[in-house]
Amino acid sequence: MSVSNGINRVESEVVAALRRCVTNVRTAIGLLTRSAGKPAAPAWPLSPRDLAVAVCISVAAILFLMVVVDAAAIRSVAHLPRWVVSVFDEITEFGKSGWFLWPLGVLFVLMAALPPVLTPFSQRVLATTMVRVGFLFAAITVPSLFVTIVKRMIGRARPNVGGSLNPLLFDPFAWVPAYAGMPSGHATTAFAVLVAVGTLWPRVRTLLLVYALLIAISRVVVVAHYPSDVLAGALVGMAGAVLVRRYFAQRHLGFAIGPEGRIHQYPGPSLRRIKAVARELLAP
Repeated sequence: MSVSNGINRVESEVVAALRRCVTNVRTAIGLLTRSAGKPAAPAWPLSPRDLAVAVCISVAAILFLMVVVDAAAIRSVAHLPRWVVSVFDEITEFGKSGWFLWPLGVLFVLMAALPPVLTPFSQRVLATTMVRVGFLFAAITVPSLFVTIVKRMIGRARPNVGGSLNPLLFDPFAWVPAYAGMPSGHATTAFAVLVAVGTLWPRVRTLLLVYALLIAISRVVVVAHYPSDVLAGALVGMAGAVLVRRYFAQRHLGFAIGPEGRIHQYPGPSLRRIKAVARELLAP
């Protein structure tokens, strides 16, 4: 085989992989945007009354923190040992959504570009895995994107912005980082991860809770947010991930809604089956 023939073959394989990727991604988007059909349960996981109560309690808690706790917490942070602040300065970096979205996005695209040489059983395993990767990506992206926009509309000043410690300083629609304090984006991501990943793998919920709490605490310790910003972000992250899960369940993508309104997860592929598919793909 000549060098030119080898190059042409590689180019053909790359083009074919790109076409498969585009086709499969378009199919995935089509599944996500299709009509949910006749709902088997209410669209919201809570009744209007329960939802109103939950919103009122959340708003009251945030306002309480703003008025009573925020300024005192930031003053207390100033007395922490420098090494403690340095540790949390490292920890807080792991609250960025990119740590999760980039690997999940790349993994989804790679699976979408795989050649159609699998057995029907392996194709089902791959499709099931792609649904779960897509769920994780959406459950983290949706609340994070929502917060990215809303925090700039709210325009709450971060600690010490404006020359003084004023938890009630706002400049709506300022669209500058200094006035993008509420809700905390890192806390949103961390608690969305807690709900999304914890839904698929309940055994790691305790570890995920520790991770989320550390990220939340770190945002206050590094004086990037007030405690109320962190609470608002945590609530948005959890609520967003729950709503994304329900959206998937209404379309029978990885989840289903039972007659009682509870969401049930479809059985997922075991690690043994995923390894078997990987061996099939890597086989000469």
